[in-house]
Amino acid sequence: MELKLTKPICFFDLETTGTNIAVDRIVEIAILKVYQNGNKESKSWLVNPGVPIPDEASAIHGITDEKVQGEPTFKELSHEIFQIIRGCDLAGFNSNRFDIPLLAEELLRAGVDFDMKNAVAVDVQTIFHKMEKRTLEAAYKFYCDKDLTNAHSAVADTLATYEVLLSQLERYPELTNDIKELAAFSTHNDSVDFAGFIQRDETGEEVFGFGKHKGRKVLEVLEQEPGYFGWMLNADFPLYTKKVLTQIKLSKFNNRLF
Repeated sequence: MELKLTKPICFFDLETTGTNIAVDRIVEIAILKVYQNGNKESKSWLVNPGVPIPDEASAIHGITDEKVQGEPTFKELSHEIFQIIRGCDLAGFNSNRFDIPLLAEELLRAGVDFDMKNAVAVDVQTIFHKMEKRTLEAAYKFYCDKDLTNAHSAVADTLATYEVLLSQLERYPELTNDIKELAAFSTHNDSVDFAGFIQRDETGEEVFGFGKHKGRKVLEVLEQEPGYFGWMLNADFPLYTKKVLTQIKLSKFNNRLF
């Protein structure tokens, strides 16, 4: 089976210094790019995060400070990586909640204006959890009848994720071989900013997804409590969340000019 694609899709996986999207860094990235004609190309990079890699992170993925010494920083790789994924849909395992938000943070830190306005994201883990509720290793064994012997290697995890999605499409006739529909199915909620701090309500308007203003319209809060905007910009929120918040605020200002 081949995926039915209207544009290329990039399966990718990150190994990182930790799980905090706002502060942690990438130490390895692998991308498997699948084209409409079924052709594939794969690239991977070790990345010097510029900060010490915690021992607990190294224990999971095996990447240490010594291993990345002399490797390029993400900023040095950012434009090459962006050119590979530009104009593509994205896919991964737990990618909607972690990999895509963290990749967006790293690209924004590097000065690359990344967004997902014209792309969709397929989270293979979400499909798996909705159907079977297991881990990637179990998913690979369950769907592909193979052992994932090199788990937590970005290259192995990326290829396994791609193979699992193909097997999911074969196993579940109710799944449509259409990237936009798979993206919709694998999305937990309608987040505007990846991390879920800003979401859309049933009318399509942006609302806060956290804190004392949870469920309230973003523009309404910013109008009634102007200082909330400044607080969010100065607090420890992901850069992409701050970018989305600023775009919402500017859209209100621009609408008043016309």
